Amino acid sequence: MARALAIAFLLLWAVGAAHAETVYFPSMAVGNVPAGPPLSGWLAKPPGPGPFPAIVLTHSCAGVNAHTDGWSARLVKWGYVVLAPDSFNPRGTNAVCTTPNVVTPNMRVSDVAGALDFLAARPEVIKERIGLIGHSHGGATVLRAVQKNFDLEARGLRAAVAYYPGCAPAFNAAIDVPLLILIGDKDDWTSADACRRLKPDRPELVEFVYYPDAYHSFDARGLDRTVPGAFGKTHRLAHDPVAAPDAEARTRSFFDRLLKQ
Repeated sequence: MARALAIAFLLLWAVGAAHAETVYFPSMAVGNVPAGPPLSGWLAKPPGPGPFPAIVLTHSCAGVNAHTDGWSARLVKWGYVVLAPDSFNPRGTNAVCTTPNVVTPNMRVSDVAGALDFLAARPEVIKERIGLIGHSHGGATVLRAVQKNFDLEARGLRAAVAYYPGCAPAFNAAIDVPLLILIGDKDDWTSADACRRLKPDRPELVEFVYYPDAYHSFDARGLDRTVPGAFGKTHRLAHDPVAAPDAEARTRSFFDRLLKQ
């Protein structure tokens, strides 16, 4: 059954991604993070020559899949060029939900740096107006990427959105990019209380939104389900019909304000 679901998921991704172009670019050393292996990614663009603002989309612990493609299509519809790097397959895995330390959010900052450089060199992209969005493991990557010691602002990063990220204390560092964090209070995988304990050095740059009845993966449509995580734990994933559209509206407004105006 699990294998059948996985195959169906991959087929959904393959069909949905037909409009996207496969591109290749290097991961870049940044701060104390070495470069990773050469990357592939999926590039999708609005119609017309542009130039457009752009967004880097960092996938969850499940890797690039239908959820990634759905968000890519949504962002393109809003008027953004979107690049979704694959951080896992070049490193020899396709998912890290049960093995999160195989590829860490810190390692993936080098992928974000490479993606920003790639987008900044594209003629259809406004190189000083690039955003970043990620979910779960990708959301934790976002929290790392906005830290000042990585200086991704110098690469054109102007706004970042993290959906239900792991808010580890290590993220209590200086940041230099406006950040929106969206998480559910009932999330039993990435704790909302951990996000409440964060004390950013520039609180005016960070907006926290907590949804009282939302679980992990609240923006993804599908049946409520329990999935395995690390250390033998299981976690509930559930779409929330209140949180999902509210978070989507906040995300669009946030990006439009910082990348289009």
